[in-house]
Amino acid sequence: MSSNFVPFAAPWFAPALLAWYPRHRRDLPWRHTRDPYAIWLSEVILQQTRVKQGLPYYLDFITTYPTVHDLAAAPQDEVLRHWQGLGYYSRARNMHHTAQQVVQEHGGQFPGSYAELLKLRGVGQYTAAAIASFAYDEQVAVLDGNVYRVLARVFGITADIAAPASRKIFQQLADTLIPAEHPAEFNQAIMEFGAIQCTPVKPDCLFCPLQSQCYAFQHGMVQELPVKSKAKAGRTRYFHYLVLRYGDTLYMRKRGPKDIWEGLYDFALLETDAPELPAQEVVAAVEALGGQVAATLAEEPVRSLRHVLSHQKVEAKFHPVWLAAPLPDAALQKVGLTPYQLSQIEELPKSMLVTNYISSIAI
Repeated sequence: MSSNFVPFAAPWFAPALLAWYPRHRRDLPWRHTRDPYAIWLSEVILQQTRVKQGLPYYLDFITTYPTVHDLAAAPQDEVLRHWQGLGYYSRARNMHHTAQQVVQEHGGQFPGSYAELLKLRGVGQYTAAAIASFAYDEQVAVLDGNVYRVLARVFGITADIAAPASRKIFQQLADTLIPAEHPAEFNQAIMEFGAIQCTPVKPDCLFCPLQSQCYAFQHGMVQELPVKSKAKAGRTRYFHYLVLRYGDTLYMRKRGPKDIWEGLYDFALLETDAPELPAQEVVAAVEALGGQVAATLAEEPVRSLRHVLSHQKVEAKFHPVWLAAPLPDAALQKVGLTPYQLSQIEELPKSMLVTNYISSIAI
């Protein structure tokens, strides 16, 4: 089948999925509600997150912020703290902004159509389709990684799913398959089918209800489909954190915009082109902040940690520095550092890189 061919009809597809779904679906809390807020919350959390990982976060958010009004009124630092560990923190910031938008512009009621939902910040085509179909029974097909995989294999579509132009091909196909009578159940069914039956590795083809119609199975192409070009290798960044300590406090700062981990807290940072930073340069950097080093740096080892993001890799070294006196106020204001007690640090939103380091040291 050509990469841009869309079948004109597949009347067997939807009935097969709708028969499979009730027998195999997982019992998940957001499947027991038509509340667009709860559905939206689950979809935002589950984007780029496995259900097993995302479920505790969903339960935490829906308990802490049971309504969109509660989420909108929460401080962003608090929201980021609850999100900590999920990554892709822009999702959390957009989620918080969207909650405020829904409250301020829509009186706390989510728009009731796919077209209007798309106007909300951070709500893309997939999320809008999910909310519109699950909450309002609108006949609009969802398209996520699971759906791409199922459609590519069953219908033999060889278009590269990583290419933006391919979305139209798959969307047109999905839109021809979704039944007007059961759009919500169909969308849930096809995503669940991709998640637990037509999996990326070792799909259960032997007991697949679509086996006889599946192009990939019939042509020995299950492992070749879907086609997805590899992303370009991301750059490596070298972070040298100055872990400034005085007494029982640590100095931390809030990261600014236009970079990774926006709004999260970390330490004074030197970013270099090299993985190593000589001790004398660490001392010089501390002195440039107006600090006085109290102990030799060799007394406490430098800790190295790596964090791989979708588009870059961070090689971080944490350089412990004990200060002879508190940093002067002028230095704190200049670089945005603040002294925190351990109990306060635990409440700050942090990247997992920084969280893992803090958990490994004694304060």
